[in-house]
Amino acid sequence: MNDTPAAQAALPTQAPSVATASAAASASATATAAAPEAVPEAAAVVHGADARRDYRPGYEIVAERILEFIAESRLVAGDRLPTENDLAQRLDTSRAVVREAVKILSALGRVRAHKGRGLFVADDEGMLITSRWGGFFRPVDLDHVLMLFEFRRVQEMAASRLAATRATPAELRTIEVAVQQCRHGFVHGQVDVFNQADEDFHAAVATASHNTFLVSAVRDARRLQRQSSAIGIHDTLGDGTRSAVEEHEAIYQAIRDGRPEEAAEATARHLDRTLDDYRRQIQRRLFG
Repeated sequence: MNDTPAAQAALPTQAPSVATASAAASASATATAAAPEAVPEAAAVVHGADARRDYRPGYEIVAERILEFIAESRLVAGDRLPTENDLAQRLDTSRAVVREAVKILSALGRVRAHKGRGLFVADDEGMLITSRWGGFFRPVDLDHVLMLFEFRRVQEMAASRLAATRATPAELRTIEVAVQQCRHGFVHGQVDVFNQADEDFHAAVATASHNTFLVSAVRDARRLQRQSSAIGIHDTLGDGTRSAVEEHEAIYQAIRDGRPEEAAEATARHLDRTLDDYRRQIQRRLFG
C-alpha cells in the first residue's frame, strides 16, 4: 500500500523498512544528480552488481523519497507539500530532478500541482487509493509489494471463480481478445501493447464476475502495482511475459468452459509467478 497535515516536517533520509536499503544505496546518486536523466553509474553498483543493470534515474529516487515523506508525515488528500525548491533543498538535489519526480507522481495520481497554490497530496477516489492507503503503499518496499499481491490473489481468485459461472458471451469475447493482444504484444516485442492488454484482461475477468466491489478492488490494486513498475521496476518482455501469456490463456479457457475452481487455481498460479518476478527485481536492485 498519512493522516495529519505536516507540510513543514523534515523529509526523512531513510525509510524504516526494506525501502531503507533502497534509500541508502541511492543516497550518493540523489545528492549528485545534476539533471533528471543523470545518476552516476558508479553509484548504481550495489555489492558488485552490474552498474548498467542497476542504473536508476535521479527523478525515480526522488519520487520514492517524496512518497516516503507523504507516508511518514501521515499526510492526507488535500494536504500541502513543500514547494519544489524546498524539496530540492531538503533532498540535496536540483529543482529539475524534483520537477521530473513530481511529473511521475502526478501521472500516478499521488500529488497534484495547483498553479499559484503549490503541491498537494492528490484526492483519489479509489477504494484502495484513499488517504488511508494512498500514502501508505511504498512501491519499492518488498513487504508492501508482498501484501499487495496477497490481496490481489484473494480478490482475483474470487473474480475468476465467479466469472466462470456468470460471464456472458460478450464478456468472454472481451477476455479472449485481451489474451490474443497479450500474445501479439509479446511475439512482436511491443511492451505497450502487452501492458495494455494485460490491464484489459484482468479488468475483463473482474467485470465478468458481475460484482461491482470486486471490479473496484481489482482495478485499484492493479493501479497500486503499476506504481512499482513506474518507479524503479522497468517493464521488459522476457520469460516472465511468455509465462503470463500462457497463464492468461489457461485462465480464459477455464472461465470459458465453466470450471470455476480451475479458473481460480490458474489465477493463483499466475499471480504467484508474477510475485516471484517482482520479488527478484526488487531484491536484485536493492541488494545486487
